[in-house]
Amino acid sequence: MSATAETKLTYRRYSEGDNVWDDFTDKIFQADHSHKCPTYVHRAPPCQGSCPSGHDIRGWLAIARGMEKPPVEGMAWQEYAFLRMIEANPFPAVMGRVCPAPCEDGCNRNEVEEFVGINAVEQYVGDWAIENKLALPKPGKETGKKVAIIGGGPAGLAAAYHLRRLGHGVTIFDEQEKLGGMMRYGIPEYRTPRDMLDAEIDRIIDMGVEVKMKTRVGVDILMKDVEDEFDAIFWAVGAQNGRPLPIDTFDAPNCITGVDLLGAFNEGLLRCVSKKIVVVGGGDTSIDVASVARRIGSISASSEKDRADNVVWGYTAHDTVGAAIRDGAEVTLTSLFPVEGMTAAEREREDALSEGIEILGGVMPLEVLKDENGMAKALRMCECHMDGPRPVPHEGTEFTVWGDMIVSAIGQMGDLKGFEELDNGRGFIETDGFYKVKGQDKHFAGGDIIRPHLLTTAIGHGSIAAEGINAYLSDEEMEKRPKVDVHHFNLLAELSDRHLEPTEYGHQPTRGTAEGDFAIHNYEDRADKQIIPHQDLFLGHFGYEARNRREETRISAKDVLGNFDERTKGFTEEEAQAEGNRCMSCGMCFECENCFIYCPQDAVFRVKKDQLAIGRYVDTDYNKCIGCHICMDVCPTGYIQMGLGE
Repeated sequence: MSATAETKLTYRRYSEGDNVWDDFTDKIFQADHSHKCPTYVHRAPPCQGSCPSGHDIRGWLAIARGMEKPPVEGMAWQEYAFLRMIEANPFPAVMGRVCPAPCEDGCNRNEVEEFVGINAVEQYVGDWAIENKLALPKPGKETGKKVAIIGGGPAGLAAAYHLRRLGHGVTIFDEQEKLGGMMRYGIPEYRTPRDMLDAEIDRIIDMGVEVKMKTRVGVDILMKDVEDEFDAIFWAVGAQNGRPLPIDTFDAPNCITGVDLLGAFNEGLLRCVSKKIVVVGGGDTSIDVASVARRIGSISASSEKDRADNVVWGYTAHDTVGAAIRDGAEVTLTSLFPVEGMTAAEREREDALSEGIEILGGVMPLEVLKDENGMAKALRMCECHMDGPRPVPHEGTEFTVWGDMIVSAIGQMGDLKGFEELDNGRGFIETDGFYKVKGQDKHFAGGDIIRPHLLTTAIGHGSIAAEGINAYLSDEEMEKRPKVDVHHFNLLAELSDRHLEPTEYGHQPTRGTAEGDFAIHNYEDRADKQIIPHQDLFLGHFGYEARNRREETRISAKDVLGNFDERTKGFTEEEAQAEGNRCMSCGMCFECENCFIYCPQDAVFRVKKDQLAIGRYVDTDYNKCIGCHICMDVCPTGYIQMGLGE
């Protein structure tokens, strides 16, 4: 059957016409020794290396596929996968919905046909955990140390979770009415359902985290008072201020930032916008702004106090517009990059176009045009191309986009009022590799206030910062962070869970470890230093297998007004398991048995059933091994490498 665009050929090691090969048969069966032998080398898969929060993705996909069984009798695989997920990220239900999934971009399965749907499996497990009311692990033994966390967004909550697991007392200070930060006030509810967000936040608070809401450190409580009361402070205040357009005329009352618009909407204050909106951006936030504008629409007649910009600036609120007749807002989204090169996820771009949002790519703003009252009425633009991070205008291509509200969604910056001494001079806080604030004792920071990026990036900052804070509180010298700084599979922990850990070493001189049970024989862990590339896999093992896709509701332009339904439907258990089966387990044995099936000397063998564990499925008899390389060549995951020995 010929290949089609829908059923692409799987990976092929050889080109059409290759029909001559070297015949090593005689050499293989006649050789009787070699100084090369197989060793089992654990390396990090690219999905984990691409995950800013450091998920052990390969690990929980192995649980979903049924390869790694729960160590406790009667435990559901979903619970075991959840426990593995929250080692890194306590928000699987939220991140499974809104994370743009850089892990999927890095997935080696893209070399076969298409990436594994990691995000969708994460959402399924996260939702299952909420439905089944799973709690987070209990806090460790109390240390008597107290940590203040300033800001209850993703970085602050993640740090609180990890610090409580270590037994430290935690108090969160937040100036809003509710916790969540940008997860609540920067992303609309149809993307992060608030019941899911609240459930995952409540689990963290239930660990014994103290919360002080509507309290801004530096205003309602002095920074010095916090320093005096707490042993360490973690600044996770986010980048709360939107970045205005870098043009002098962006100063009209109806020129606002995307952060301000989304904040007003998510607080329930903004319920309609102007008739014609121009959004300048290109990232996910700009699409959220445009999509919200299309959903809430405009009202045909409004008073001065109902003007959207007055609501955003906090002068009033939309209390009566619910009874007014709504019209659809005309929304134009512009980007410096071409449409296909926008930083927003492809799915989000497609949804925006489906919802009736006009997208102009490869254009830059030049000037805000104003009417006689000083209100913005249009944005003058021109075509451009990018020279690195700098847009280069094309002369003679100027044009005008008309609009009665101009929204800048080009980035964010911090608000350090009350703790200006932490400002690095650019409106952010500067830290070292352990997220300790430079030049400040006991102060740490993470999230958007050090580098605006993804929610999952902030979660990763909170996790690593918690380790740094713990070392600081324990008077331990902080070691260098690993090159691949994520949560890795730990073979010793796996063996311990299965009661297969090595016995105590007797400290007697010995030669070799093959016969001893005091060491892990023929295993090397390089996961903290190396990510396994697709070239080291035997991709010919994997046939074409279509990705399982979440059911998505594509909303049309005529149906978008007033539609706040969630757009994606989560996996069923069968779909989640099927997608787990597509994982190629890069850098770790997934028990395919190729190595001992193809070994011509029967040197590779499956270990006894009562000794089985992840990463310990096969072993090698080096008295039989002749170093022929076949086991390495047919290992789909690249787990087997040839090493030197006697």
